[in-house]
Amino acid sequence: MTAVSSHRLGPDFARLWTANAVSNLGDGMTMIAGPLLVASISDDPAAVAAAALAPQLPWLLFALVSGALVDRFDRRWLVVTVNLARGAVLAALAVAVLAGAATVPLICLAFFLTGVGETLADTASGALLPALVPADQLERANSRLFATFVLGNQFAAKPLGAYLFGLGAALPFAVDAASFGLAALLVALLRWRPTPPAGPAPDGGARHALRADVAAGLRALWSVPVLRSLAVCIAVMNVAFCAAFAAFVLYARQRLGLGDVGYGLLLTASAVGGLAGTALAGRLKPRFGAPALLRVGLLVEVALQLVLATTRQPWIAGAALAVWGGHAMVWGVLVVSLRQRLVPDRLRGRVNSVYALADLGGAAVGTALGGLLAQATGAITAPFWMAAGALTVLTVAVWRRLAAAG
Repeated sequence: MTAVSSHRLGPDFARLWTANAVSNLGDGMTMIAGPLLVASISDDPAAVAAAALAPQLPWLLFALVSGALVDRFDRRWLVVTVNLARGAVLAALAVAVLAGAATVPLICLAFFLTGVGETLADTASGALLPALVPADQLERANSRLFATFVLGNQFAAKPLGAYLFGLGAALPFAVDAASFGLAALLVALLRWRPTPPAGPAPDGGARHALRADVAAGLRALWSVPVLRSLAVCIAVMNVAFCAAFAAFVLYARQRLGLGDVGYGLLLTASAVGGLAGTALAGRLKPRFGAPALLRVGLLVEVALQLVLATTRQPWIAGAALAVWGGHAMVWGVLVVSLRQRLVPDRLRGRVNSVYALADLGGAAVGTALGGLLAQATGAITAPFWMAAGALTVLTVAVWRRLAAAG
C-alpha cells in the first residue's frame, strides 16, 4: 500500500493507518520476543503457556466492558491515553529486563496489562474509522488496515523481533514502547473531532449503568438478523478451526512429515494468502457482492478441513492454507465494514466488543476442545473431520440468511 492511496482516503485516515502500522509492528516484535524472554528465564512449558495466555485473557474478561467504555468517552483520546499507558508498561518491562529483575509473573503481568489496553484501543479504533472515511470507502480502508496487520504483525515483526532480542533482550520491548508513543501522537493529531459522548445512563449507579450499556450492546447486535448470523458464524468457525489446529504442530510432523522449518513455512502460507486477500477484498465486493463472497468463504472453511483430513502432501496442505488465508481476510473486511455501516455510532463500540467476544471466545473454546478430541480419539485427523462436519451444518443453517449482507 502506498502513501498516495492512503491519502485519497483523507489525511485523518492516513494518520490512523500509520498509527496502526507502527503499533502492529511493535506488537508483533513483542509477540515473538515474549516467549524468548520467558524461555531464557524458565524452561517450564507452563510458564511459556502462561505468558502466551496473558495478553489473550483480557478479551474474555473485559471485552464487553471495554465496548461500553468506548461508547462513553472520546474515542480519539481513549486510544491516545491507552497507547501511552501500554508504552509505559512495556518501557517498565524493558527496564526490568535490563536490570535483570524480570520474572515470569512480572512478564505475565505486563502482557496482561497491555492486553487490557488492547481491548480498549482496538475497539475504539474500529469504532472511530467510520467517522474518518466515507461509507462507500469502508471496504477499501479496512483492506488497508488488514494488510498492515498482515505485513507488520505477521511478516516483518517476527524476524525483526527475534533479531532485536538477539542484540539485547530488552530491545524489542523498548522499541514496542516507542511504537505506542508514536501511535498515540499520530492519533492525537487527527483533525476530526467527535460529538460529545452520551455518557453513562442517568438511572442508578455507575455499576448499574455499565451493565445497562453492555446489555444494550448485546441487544443491538442480536436485533439485526444478519449481524446475529455473522456473530454465530465467527463463533462456530473459530471453535471448529481452533479445535482442529490445536495440535497442528503434531499433525505437521506425524502426518505431513515436516520438520521445524517446514512447519514454519506451512504457517507462512496462510499469511501469504491473507496478504492477497486484503488486496482483493475491495475489488471483489463490487463484482460479486458480499453475500456470494461470504457463502464462498463458508465453503472454503469446509474444504480446508476436508483437505487437511485427507492429504499427506505438504504442498497440498500449504495451498489449502493459502486459499483459507485469503478467504479469512476477505471475510474480515466485509464483515467489519458491514458492521460499521449498520450499527449507529453511539453503539458501535459495544457491538464491536460483542463480536470480538464471539470471535476470541470461540477461539479459546476451540483450542481447549481440540487437544481433548485428538487425545480422546487417538487420531490426529479426527478434529479436522469433526470440524468439517460442524462447518457443513453451519453453512446449511446460515446460507439463506447471508442474503441480507448485500
